[in-house]
Amino acid sequence: MASNDERRDRQGLALIAHDNKKADLVAWATFNRATLAAFPLVATRHTARLLRDKVGVDVAELLSGPEGGDAQIAALVATGGVQSVFFFVDPVTSQPHEPDIRALLRVCNVHNVPLATNVVTADMIIAALSNGRPGAAPLEVPRTPDSPH
Repeated sequence: MASNDERRDRQGLALIAHDNKKADLVAWATFNRATLAAFPLVATRHTARLLRDKVGVDVAELLSGPEGGDAQIAALVATGGVQSVFFFVDPVTSQPHEPDIRALLRVCNVHNVPLATNVVTADMIIAALSNGRPGAAPLEVPRTPDSPH
């Protein structure tokens, strides 16, 4: 695990989940706890509390999404404080703070910051982040019988 000095010197990871996706994020974060613990983490209020209580990772707590937490994370992305965003969105439920959500997605695209909005994409990004890190297995691409060798 990284020392506190090493963690402060690196860009962090942002974690957000809509209410109907919080259980998915907790399960995903539990599985990836060791990798997540090697980075400074930041999350919106309710997500941060769940990650601390259920997963046991150290995470900085921002405002809740509707109170401006998504906008705070967008600002961190724009200023280089976050290298990847894991935002488990609920695509079927309307959100009252939709403009802030859209702004965060736009800022990630403008600044070319990886953004995972579902578990599969999150798995791919966390695998790339853990590749070559001490204690992490190298990224291996599964081969099918007809794939080139």
